Amino acid sequence: MSAPPAREYFAVVIAAPSGAGKRTVLERVRARESEIAWAVSATTRPPRPGETEGKDYYFLSRAAFEEGVAAGRFVEWAEVHGNLYGTLKSEIDRCRETEKDVLLELDVQGMRSLRRLGHDVVGVFIVPPSMEELERRLRGRGTDSEDVIALRLQNARAEMAARGEFDYIVVNDVVDRAAEDVIAILRAERLRARRQRLSG
Repeated sequence: MSAPPAREYFAVVIAAPSGAGKRTVLERVRARESEIAWAVSATTRPPRPGETEGKDYYFLSRAAFEEGVAAGRFVEWAEVHGNLYGTLKSEIDRCRETEKDVLLELDVQGMRSLRRLGHDVVGVFIVPPSMEELERRLRGRGTDSEDVIALRLQNARAEMAARGEFDYIVVNDVVDRAAEDVIAILRAERLRARRQRLSG
């Protein structure tokens, strides 16, 4: 009896409005999912307390980031809240070499850019239980000025309006439950990818 064919690996884009708790949810997912390669984004924003270079982000100066864009080193990039964010091609190559499913932590613009370029990605959008809770979380950080909070809330409303572009919506009211939902999505997509491979 011959061995079953290897399954196809897939890419998952996780997006959320600022303050929805995306990073906390993904840390729980990362601790429990060994078959995920985490694509680390690059950004021009300064590190927050506890963030580590190469683990949370690649922290670049604006000049270095713009040089990378001009040289075609990014798969996608966008300006968000006055800072540049993007995914380096070298980071995608690194993830593919692991032969694991690839998880990209992007925003709505990043997902649109990947799909516009023809990349077949699974979109997961994490939302807060309410806009009031989102504002409470943003203020609870204690790291942003009133102007920045107002901008983040304005952008959050626009991003929430785009949630219909995603394949799955996860409500982050309880972190562990939201992480379980993301893990369930990953498992479902693995089964779907395998069915497609076997029927092809």
